[in-house]
Amino acid sequence: QVQLVESGGGSVQAGGSLTLSCAASGYTLSSFCMGWFRQAPGKEREGVAAIDRNGNTEYTDSVKGRFTISKDNAKSTLTLQMNSLKPEDTAMYYCAAGTMVADRAAPYEYNYWGQGTQVTVFS
Repeated sequence: QVQLVESGGGSVQAGGSLTLSCAASGYTLSSFCMGWFRQAPGKEREGVAAIDRNGNTEYTDSVKGRFTISKDNAKSTLTLQMNSLKPEDTAMYYCAAGTMVADRAAPYEYNYWGQGTQVTVFS
């Protein structure tokens, strides 16, 4: 059974940093495309960053240069390093895994989801 568990969320002042982690179990991380998504109250879930089986990464424009996605296949861990955080980054953050992902930014492409971790950035 595939399980994803996020951690590392919290409250931080604008300009600060947080590191989100996603611990995966029940499957081999290298077999999946992995993504980080976020959802703010009243808004749709949006793709933040993704990394495919080969380690290729992509980011939504609003986080380019500030966020870095990485994975450790041996430790089955997905990480999102978030720097220079802004109040508009406030949201619930989810990690997701997909087997056949064509559009890495599309939530419907992903088969498995974690429960989410809250990130709050205050000014």
